[in-house]
Amino acid sequence: MKNFISSFFVFLLALLLAQGAFAQKRIYLAPDDHTDYMWRGDEAEYENAFLTMTDYYLNQMDATEGSPSPYQARWNADGSFWMWVYQENRTAAQFRRLIGRIKDGHFSVPLNALVLSNGGTPAEAVLRGMYYPGLIQRNYDVDFPLAVAMENQTLPYGLSSLWAGSGAKYSWKGVCNCASHVPHLSNRDREIYYMGGRDGSRVLMKWHSLLLNHGSIGGYAEGRIPSESVNFVDTDAEFKARYPFPVIGIFGQGEDDLRTTDNVFVTAAKNLTNASRKVIVSNQLDFFKDFETNHGVGLETFAASYGNEWELYSASMSEVSARVKRALEKLRSADALATLVSLKNPAFMDIRIAARDKAMLNFGLYFEHNWTADGKVLRNARAEWQRKIQGEITAYVDTLYNDAKGQLGTMIARSGDNPRFYVFNSLSWARTDYADFPVANKNPVYVIDVTTGKQVPSQYVTFNGKIRLRILASNVPSVGYKVFEVRSGAGTAFADAATVSGNVIENDFYRITVSNTGAITSLIDKTRGNRQFVRTINDRTINDLGGIDGSLIVENAGPVSVTLRANSVNPYSLVSRITLIRDSNRIEFRNSIMQNFGQTLTWGYSFNIDAPNVWHEEVGAVIRAKLLANGGHYSPRNARYDWLTINHFADISGGGVGVTLSNADAYYMKLGNSTHTVFDTSTPQLNILAGGQVDGPDLGIPDQGGDSQFLQRFALQTHGVFNQTAAMKFSLEHQNPLVVNAITGTNPSYDERNYSFLTISDPDVLLWALKPAEDGIDQGIVTRVWNQANAARDYTLSLAPKILAGRRTTHIETDIDAATIVSGNLSASLTANQIQTHRLQLQ
Repeated sequence: MKNFISSFFVFLLALLLAQGAFAQKRIYLAPDDHTDYMWRGDEAEYENAFLTMTDYYLNQMDATEGSPSPYQARWNADGSFWMWVYQENRTAAQFRRLIGRIKDGHFSVPLNALVLSNGGTPAEAVLRGMYYPGLIQRNYDVDFPLAVAMENQTLPYGLSSLWAGSGAKYSWKGVCNCASHVPHLSNRDREIYYMGGRDGSRVLMKWHSLLLNHGSIGGYAEGRIPSESVNFVDTDAEFKARYPFPVIGIFGQGEDDLRTTDNVFVTAAKNLTNASRKVIVSNQLDFFKDFETNHGVGLETFAASYGNEWELYSASMSEVSARVKRALEKLRSADALATLVSLKNPAFMDIRIAARDKAMLNFGLYFEHNWTADGKVLRNARAEWQRKIQGEITAYVDTLYNDAKGQLGTMIARSGDNPRFYVFNSLSWARTDYADFPVANKNPVYVIDVTTGKQVPSQYVTFNGKIRLRILASNVPSVGYKVFEVRSGAGTAFADAATVSGNVIENDFYRITVSNTGAITSLIDKTRGNRQFVRTINDRTINDLGGIDGSLIVENAGPVSVTLRANSVNPYSLVSRITLIRDSNRIEFRNSIMQNFGQTLTWGYSFNIDAPNVWHEEVGAVIRAKLLANGGHYSPRNARYDWLTINHFADISGGGVGVTLSNADAYYMKLGNSTHTVFDTSTPQLNILAGGQVDGPDLGIPDQGGDSQFLQRFALQTHGVFNQTAAMKFSLEHQNPLVVNAITGTNPSYDERNYSFLTISDPDVLLWALKPAEDGIDQGIVTRVWNQANAARDYTLSLAPKILAGRRTTHIETDIDAATIVSGNLSASLTANQIQTHRLQLQ
C-alpha cells in the first residue's frame, strides 16, 4: 500500500507538472553595459571600456565553465562595434577566443553597430551598417540572429524587414522615457509579439510596458538591481496580467555606466533560484529560443510605425546629415561602375577594402542614438565626431565613384578623333534625362548619339563658375551606357525646353508662377485641363521657406533645360533654382540656404488636393500616413506623430490626382498641423524639415554646429492615381543623375556605342543595389531588388554576360540557398513589398 500511495503521488505530481500547475518559471538575466557612445565617454574611453569588459567577461566565462549552465558567466554586447574594436586591438588568437564564446552561447553580439536610432535612416544605410557582422559570419561560421534598438522611445515600421532579411530572428526594446513626448509608455498593448513587415517577414520582439523606471522592466537596464527585478516579475500583479508566460527575460544591467565588470548576475542567478523559479544567466538568445519553442505558436504578429524622436536631432546638423544621405545615393552608381570595372580588372577593389569596411560600419555609427548630445561629452566634441564619420563615408564613396568612372572610360572602345564621352545609367530601366559633360570653353559644338548617328539637343550651362556641356541623353539602357561624340560647328538648332515671361515659366506640361523668393505660387497642369495644384496653407505654397522680397532671373536657357534663379535675403539668405527639362514632367528645385541658423526651418509644400492620402518611404517600407484603424500604418498608441520619415519620396493624392515629391537631402517631414499627439492627415501640406532643434535648445547640436551652407534639393511631378512604383522610379531618377565621363579607350573591353549589363523582367521590381561581392569579385556580383508592388511577383534578372550560378543571400551577403538559374538568367519570386538579395557568378 505504501508503495502504491507513493507511486500515485508521483503520477499526480507528473500530471500536474505536465498541465503547468507547478511549472517552474524560467527567468533569464542578461547582463550588458548599455553603450552611450560619445555621450558618457569619448572614442578613446569607450574603446578602452570595450576591450576591458570583453577581456573581463571572457575570463569570467573560463572561470565559471565548471558551474551548472544557468550559473555560468555570459555577456551581451549591444553592438557589433564591440567586436570590431576587439578585432582591431587584439591578436588573432584572442579574437578567435571571442568568436568561440559567441559560438558556444556565452557571448552575444547583435547585427547593429551600436545602439542606434534608425527612424529616418535610408534602408541601404541600415543594411550597410550591418555588413561587418556579415563578414565575420562568413569568415568564422558564426551566426548573429539578434538586432536591437533600445532607449529611444519610437521605432520605424520597416526596420524589422531589414533585420529579418539580414538574418535577425529576435529583438528587444527597452526605453528611457526621458527627453520624450511619446505618451503611455507604461501601457503598451502587447509585451511580446512578432514584429511584422509589409513583406510578411517577422522578428520576435520583447518590448514591455515601462511600469516603474528605465532601470526595471520595460527600461533599457531591466536588471539594474537584479533581485528587485526578479521579485517584481515574480510577484507584481499588473506585470503578470500583462505577461502571463512562465518564460521571462530581464535584459540589461549597466544603464549609463561607462564600464561594468562584476559577477552580480552569476551570484543573483544562484541566490534567486528557488522551487518556483529558475534564474539563468542569459545570452538573450536562450530566452528567445525557449519562449518561441513553448509559446511562439499563435503569438500575435503586429506591424506599425511609432514615428520618430531622438533620431530627429540629426536635423540639428542637417547639412552633415544630408552629406551622408548624398554619399549613400552616390554609392548606388559608384558600386555599379565598380562592378563593370571589376569584371575586367579583378584587382580594382583590392586596395579599397579597409576604407570600404570602415565606411560601411560608419553607416551604422552615424545614426548612434545619443543625438541628444546632453551627456558628459561636450556638444562640440559630439558634432566633430559626427563630421568625422560623415567625412570617412564621403571620402570612400567619392574616391570609388571617381576612380571607377575614370577606369570605365578607359575600357570603352573608341574610334575617330573627335572627343567622346559615355553617359551611364545605374538604374534598372532605360531612361531619358539630361547629362552634363565638363568642358573648358564654350566653342560652337554639337553632339551626336553614336548609337543612332543623330544629333541630340545640347547647350552650355555654367554652375558655380564651371562650364558643362549639357545634353538630352535619350533611352540610356538599364545599368548601362550610351556613347556620345562632340563635333565642332553649330549643328542643327532646337527650340528651348521652356519659355519664360516675367515670373512665369512654361513647357508642354506646366505653367508655373515663381515668386522672387523661389516659391511656386501657381502650378497649372496643362495635361489635366489646366488644373491648379497650389493651395496656400498656413501662408505657405510650394518650395516655400517663408521668405519675402528677392529677385528672379533666367540663369540658364536652352533646348535641354531652362533654369530660373531666385535670390532672397529676408529673413534668410537663400538661392533657389527651378528647372524644367525637355520632354519631362519633372520640376526640379535646388535650394541653397547661405547662412547659419538656429531656428527650426521648414519647406512648405501645399497642394490643392482634397481628402489627401499621403504615402511615403519610411525605413525599408513605403507606408501610408494614417492610423491603422484608418487604413494606414501608424500605431494608435505609444507613438509620436509630428515628424515623419521622408526618404526618397512622399506622395500626396486624392480625387484621382496627386503629386510625388522627391527628396534628396532632408530626413523628416510634418503633415499639415500635426503635433506630438495629433495626427493631421486631412491638411494637404508637407512641411519638410530643413533643420533645427525640434525639441528645444537642450537636445541636439545648437546653431547647426556652425554650418552656413545648406543644400536641399527636391523635385515634383503631378500624376493620376497613386502608383508606388512610379513614385519610387521618379525619385530615383531625380536623385541618381546620369554619370558622365570622357572616353579614352586605352584598354578597350566594352562596346564603343552602348551596353546594358542588367535587365529585370517585371517593371515593379527595381534594382536597389549592384556591387562586387564583399568577399571579392571572384565570388561574384551582388544584386538587391525591391518589389514595389502590393502583390507577389515572379521575375527574371538577366546579365551580360550570362549567369553561371547563384545563391540567394541575406542582405549582408551570407548564403541562404541555391538560386534558380534558367538559360543563364536568374528566376526568382518575391512577396509583396519584399527586398531580396542574390550573389551571382557570371560565365
